[in-house]
Amino acid sequence: MARVTLYVNTERMQSRIKQIFAANGAAFLPKLRLITQLDQDPRLALPVAESPLRQQLQLATLIEGLLRAQPDLAPKSSVYDLAFSLSALLDEMQGEDVSPVAVGRLDVSGHSAHWARSQAFLNIVAPLFAQGTGTSARQRRAAKMLADLWAADPPQDPILIAGTTGSRKATAEFMQTVLSLPQGAVILPGFDMDMPTALWQHLDEALTSEDHPQYRFASLMKRLDIGRDDVALWHDTPAPAPDRNKLISLALRPAPVTDQWLRDGPSLPDLPPATEGLTLIEAPSARAEALAIALVLREAAEKKIKAALITPDRLLSRQVTAALDRFGIIPDDSAGIPLALTAAGRFLRHAAALRVETLSIERLITLLKHPLTWSGAERGSHLLFTRELELHLRRHGPAYPDHASLTTWAKARSFSAVLPWADSLRAVFDAPCDQQPRPLAQHIAQHIALAEQLARGDQAEGSGDLWQGEAGAAAQKLLAQLQEAADAASAMPAQDYRHLFDTLIQSQTVRAPQIAHPNILIWGTIEARVQGCDLVILGGLNEGVWPKTPDPDPWLNRKMRASAGLLLPDRQIGLSAHDFQQAIGAPKVVLTRALRNADSETIPSRWLNRLKNLTKGLPEKRGPEALQGMIARGEAWLDLARAIDTPSAELTKLPALQPSPRPAPVPPLSSRPRELPVTAMERLITNPYQIYARYILGLRRLDPMRAVADARDQGTAVHLILEKFLKTRPETESRSAARARLHDIARQVFSEEIAFPASRALWLAKL
Repeated sequence: MARVTLYVNTERMQSRIKQIFAANGAAFLPKLRLITQLDQDPRLALPVAESPLRQQLQLATLIEGLLRAQPDLAPKSSVYDLAFSLSALLDEMQGEDVSPVAVGRLDVSGHSAHWARSQAFLNIVAPLFAQGTGTSARQRRAAKMLADLWAADPPQDPILIAGTTGSRKATAEFMQTVLSLPQGAVILPGFDMDMPTALWQHLDEALTSEDHPQYRFASLMKRLDIGRDDVALWHDTPAPAPDRNKLISLALRPAPVTDQWLRDGPSLPDLPPATEGLTLIEAPSARAEALAIALVLREAAEKKIKAALITPDRLLSRQVTAALDRFGIIPDDSAGIPLALTAAGRFLRHAAALRVETLSIERLITLLKHPLTWSGAERGSHLLFTRELELHLRRHGPAYPDHASLTTWAKARSFSAVLPWADSLRAVFDAPCDQQPRPLAQHIAQHIALAEQLARGDQAEGSGDLWQGEAGAAAQKLLAQLQEAADAASAMPAQDYRHLFDTLIQSQTVRAPQIAHPNILIWGTIEARVQGCDLVILGGLNEGVWPKTPDPDPWLNRKMRASAGLLLPDRQIGLSAHDFQQAIGAPKVVLTRALRNADSETIPSRWLNRLKNLTKGLPEKRGPEALQGMIARGEAWLDLARAIDTPSAELTKLPALQPSPRPAPVPPLSSRPRELPVTAMERLITNPYQIYARYILGLRRLDPMRAVADARDQGTAVHLILEKFLKTRPETESRSAARARLHDIARQVFSEEIAFPASRALWLAKL
């Protein structure tokens, strides 16, 4: 076994194989390698890879120059989004061996001028393509070097590849090399053995077949010059649901040949037994869907059944995690959470925004209440002072506080420690800087210094808890990588640095260590290829979610990609279809979708639509009965989800809850107000509790955190303008002079009294 070399496609599959070997007792392990890291083979001695971030910063400089020359191409704020998408395109071009020259030769006469400009710009970045330092370029180079090495001295030990579909050119070439070895083998995941041999010939055109789950295998077999009949089963373990697999295979036939449903549908087995392990949940909302999924997982945990939620929708997975928390279940989530949503990520984003935005009450209090602010000092007193400051600012303002107003407030407090606390916050108010272009390294240093100062509080040194934990370490690593590549970027204003940092941190994820339930798992779609469960939940089966709508390509459209030999956007849909087909073959499967999202009604996934249409169209195989059984099993879970939030005597074994009576306090005469304004008389009759709360308990409605200029502010300012206008009126004044003086007074008063520029301009125009 130690002489076997096994290439797999993910680190999770690599660790899973180790777990399986360990579960079988002490033994030798095969040499486990990642097929995505061929360039790290020590035998190849490739030079150190260049940081992808450095290339992206270089591209950002080029794109910035393009947008200065052609400002109608895209807004300036999209520079880094375009740089990252162009970097991905260059990496793909290197991996698929498509040069910028080939792209430059594309005929764009029938396309809009936008594509012609994109085509011309791709020629500008040809030197970066020639360097060949991208990940895909190194993969192709490593695959070729291994092929040359093995051609000279073929290894006699087994070399296997498992878990990859071979959709990338470099991977397909490496698979071809392994197949030529004396003991080389490729194990394909999710190969459809039920699809007729003749049908594979229809999967020969990318523009019409790329979204089919088996297209990648058909393309791979064509590249390897082997036929469908040359692909054999790796082992003889029976499938959990072979009859269901036949149904799904027919439902997912390529679109041009779905008329074969009429011909091949009657040959399917009886459908109710085939779909006995399928449950369909069509929830009225995303919350109901998440709660129903959580209940399914809870039952699996109670019965000690290994269950996995498979979904590309990270919002749904977080909602399910939150719903499971009420049952004390922590799922093992393979993806973690976005770094931008962690405490460290949010804190650093707040610090970056301080340098470019005017500090409002809302943003100041949000920052001061953040758990990492003042984490290196006495946080109890910090929170006490913050709450006192919040009450003051809500009621008295100013809308945009500064250090002078904070110091004035602190001097009026009775706490002796509040003034030093206010002085230590000077960095918050001094953070805004001019928008002159500065080197990226300087922006990073100022960003880190500001964040560390806020985190350590009044301590002389340190950074509090800012860099602690998995999220803090990941954020520190991201800033270190950015600092390392800073010399590749041009000078930029603080606003551009903020856009760059926000774009980078949104793409990072953190998987914090936690004690998760061993049988409750949340996977991305790729895990369905390499791992199995007794119960699988396929969540978020709506168009735009699963499959996800392909991201728009600002550089090449679909036809240009096909002509150049690049991957089509449909490739992602095809890979999602492959993962769906493989995952739905589990012993027990629950299919879920929400009928509505936050905005509108949703459209069911095309695969779910096909499955429902096929079963409804086969009455001779009891298809409608099978579909109703799937829906009925789903309705049972939705009924539980509705009932769990509805207290009743049957569920709680307690008397049904009754609403509390309306409060009717009767305070003693000595506590009652001696007089009330006339305007309070009606409230005293219609809602006496309001008078009780206001005049006896002394409760006042908090002013909003986000201050806005309202009619009261406008009326006060206008009265002040007219008062000054009348009091300063000369003895003799012409109408035109009076008009000019009124306007001057209005500008002065609005400038002094109203802190909101938009309201000032609007009210001045009205006046």
